[in-house]
Amino acid sequence: MTASQHMVQANGLRFRAMADGPASGEMVILLHGFPEGAESWSKQIDSIARGGALAVAPDMRGYGLSDAPSEVDDYRIDHLVEDVAGIVRAFGRPSAHVAGHDWGAMVAWFFADQHPEMTKSLTVLSVGHPAALAEATNQDEDQKERSRYVGLFLLEGKAEHVLSEDDFRRLRRMFGEAVPRGAIEHFVRSLTRPGRLTAGLNYYRANLSRDNWWAGLRRDVKVNAPTTLLWGDQDPALGRLQAEKTGEYMTGDYRLEVLEGAGHWLQFERPDEVGLSLRKAISK
Repeated sequence: MTASQHMVQANGLRFRAMADGPASGEMVILLHGFPEGAESWSKQIDSIARGGALAVAPDMRGYGLSDAPSEVDDYRIDHLVEDVAGIVRAFGRPSAHVAGHDWGAMVAWFFADQHPEMTKSLTVLSVGHPAALAEATNQDEDQKERSRYVGLFLLEGKAEHVLSEDDFRRLRRMFGEAVPRGAIEHFVRSLTRPGRLTAGLNYYRANLSRDNWWAGLRRDVKVNAPTTLLWGDQDPALGRLQAEKTGEYMTGDYRLEVLEGAGHWLQFERPDEVGLSLRKAISK
């Protein structure tokens, strides 16, 4: 099956989205992270569509063919959440199953909190509950070391210089061997356009504190929807403690799935397991 391309209006911006599956099926919205795009969900879009649901993966604001506001504050979490709500409504739906990876996962957590009436289920990849991540970053030396890169990303101008020098060598290296070369080149080429790398970095700058990084995000996130966290035990950025502590902040139906031997780019490394987890969420 081949995903179709859509340009939709949401929250005052234009968003490009990939979509596949029957219009009458359950809707699943798939949110990507840094430094990716909608194509990071290509295999899951196909899997979901073949299972009889409508899969929609937008380029988040600042990415791909979606609009890229110029101010740092334009990337605050509340704006990102309302983008998702607007995209769901643009497809004619009052609610959807919500999934996210990396920053898309963070947006998904807050969306489920702020729009429980629109969240049928929540599937988050790599990133645990915001309070669990903040606690781990504050108390766990292992997580502090894994999160050191955030300090660079918060430095306006400096981060852009470091990530773009030598033909974006460091940006490419972030993906390691897990992501196909063609996908890496697509993501990097998109971010070489004027202002686009800064837009991606503004997700960090608009929401995180320089003194206590994750303290910039509200922690009292409450999720009523059935929730699954998929975490790779070889993730270089997000350690075990934040994944295991997530359960302490959940009051409803919750499951942690540890993907042994997997790293950060789970849609590429473990496409079948991610697709299966999403289909299970839809069928409940």
